[in-house]
Amino acid sequence: MNLEAIWARAAEARPTVHAITNPVTVNDCANVILAAGGAPIMAQDEREAAEIQSRSDALVLNLGALHAQEAMLRAGREANACGHPVVLDPVGAGASFFRGELGRRLLHDVRCTAVRGNASEMRALALGSETTRGVEADARDRVTEGNLEAALAMLRAFSEKTGAVAVLTGETDLVVHGARAATVYGGDPMMGRVTGAGCMLTSLIGTLAGANPDDPFGAAVAAVAAMDVCGGLAGKRVREMQEGTASFRTRLIDAVSLLTPGQLAREARVTPR
Repeated sequence: MNLEAIWARAAEARPTVHAITNPVTVNDCANVILAAGGAPIMAQDEREAAEIQSRSDALVLNLGALHAQEAMLRAGREANACGHPVVLDPVGAGASFFRGELGRRLLHDVRCTAVRGNASEMRALALGSETTRGVEADARDRVTEGNLEAALAMLRAFSEKTGAVAVLTGETDLVVHGARAATVYGGDPMMGRVTGAGCMLTSLIGTLAGANPDDPFGAAVAAVAAMDVCGGLAGKRVREMQEGTASFRTRLIDAVSLLTPGQLAREARVTPR
């Protein structure tokens, strides 16, 4: 895959990304879409969701928007009818039966292009287990070198069942689409200390998928790699300036806005599996 070309295409195509997302992180998601070259629209009312989607290029659905279930379903069906990529973020899917069921309903009623979550969220959708503490991954689900192959197998089965690119993020990021798979390394520990890093990544996947609809796997890998590169850059800058988590959040979005295609190609740490 050509990460450089995939990233450059976002600025060229300027895809409109309809994001029905977590109210806690909606501003950050809009800003990261803009930073990557997309145009965000955050319509969450069921009375306009399908109409807005018909005029967009991609759709991001986030389980944090629990109040917008009908809007998500209507927008999802419209996206499928229009051939738009749909990216699902199962936030807290393993924290409650309700969230898990909503995630599974969306997967049943909407054809998703990609699904991105942490280890517990992806396990909840794939296996029906409720182990998440809020929106954080349970320590028992952490991906290590010892269980990496098992995690890849779980994601491969999930991808084959749903047809979606399965993206599991954490200390080690995994991207799987059928027989294709990659591990992506990088980021910074401070990414786990700010609200919204995962939601921003999902929005970034939506942006790149909207700009590269024929290569959903490449778009997902490029988005994960870009977030890891930018997280590393933001963390380094924060430590140099002796700043804290609020500054990290801002510098993360700054890094996305300044990331060049060539820089992504040089600094991405992607290993095909």
